[in-house]
Amino acid sequence: MCESCEMRLLLYTHPACREHDTGGWHPERPARLEAALAGARRGAEEVVECDAPQAPLEALHAVHRPSHVARIQEFCLAGGGSLDPDTVVSAGSWEAALRAAGAGLAAIEALESGEGDAAFLAVRPPGHHATRDRAMGFCLFNNIGVAADALARRGDRVAIVDWDVHHGNATQDMFYDRRDVLYISTHEFPFYPGTGWIDEAGKGEGEGWNINIPVPAGTAGDAYEEAWNRIVLPVLRSMAPDWVLVSAGFDGHADDPLANVQLREPDYGRMGHRLAQIAPGRLVFFLEGGYDLAAISGSVEAALRGVGGEFPDPSGEVSPPRAFHMVQVAAAQVERHWASG
Repeated sequence: MCESCEMRLLLYTHPACREHDTGGWHPERPARLEAALAGARRGAEEVVECDAPQAPLEALHAVHRPSHVARIQEFCLAGGGSLDPDTVVSAGSWEAALRAAGAGLAAIEALESGEGDAAFLAVRPPGHHATRDRAMGFCLFNNIGVAADALARRGDRVAIVDWDVHHGNATQDMFYDRRDVLYISTHEFPFYPGTGWIDEAGKGEGEGWNINIPVPAGTAGDAYEEAWNRIVLPVLRSMAPDWVLVSAGFDGHADDPLANVQLREPDYGRMGHRLAQIAPGRLVFFLEGGYDLAAISGSVEAALRGVGGEFPDPSGEVSPPRAFHMVQVAAAQVERHWASG
């Protein structure tokens, strides 16, 4: 238990999320939930454990084509299989996906009622690669997109911060021409899914409201610190969002087997701390990627300790010079639309 982190955490999960059976070989496995839950329980002074409810179909239909939702239901309930080479489902995946998408809606309602200071959603399958009409990248429904759209449609200003090592291509696409949801992503590039270059900045009313900070393999916390100080924090302060929703993937950790970024636990703690200052009481973390169990557990704990008040020293890892160059180029793009930090 975190004795110094003065925070009441709402921790959403459900046993159904363990029934999303991807097979023994798959990196997106039920053990990830146990690792995240263990870290979350250590990361806050008080933890309130909550059942993730099923999302209503109308909330899914707001961001996904109804035909896509129906296809996922039919395929899962028929026994499942491979939707693509990466994305596998079972009969239990339908309920798991509904609860993964419903957790954010429930967390928002509970935070508004004053039941907690922040929320962490230990749910699966993850969501930020699920497009309007396609499951991909281990994702069936766009969990964070469901919550962001629901908030935006009622008039709230929403910022999505995506620190997963993979670009959230589907989340970007959902809000690309909108000005009521800001999307900011730091991610390894070039890398899966191949999107997220600097010039993908939004279109129409959404121009400038989509911010990508692509970084090369080997990037560590020092370059992330530069990106946050020059881009992420100044933009968030300028926007003054009502809510900050985090695509909290932990596959940027140096020990993760599927990526090449060199973050450590203190880096997640520093990011969590800063987001809590931007949106106190209106901060929701959605579990995305992360495939080393110890790294997930430690990084979740560190991020939540940061929300509760801790601000750890930098990890000390050193990035290649190209990482700082990419931050500089991204900052120049962002300054076309937002004031410089």
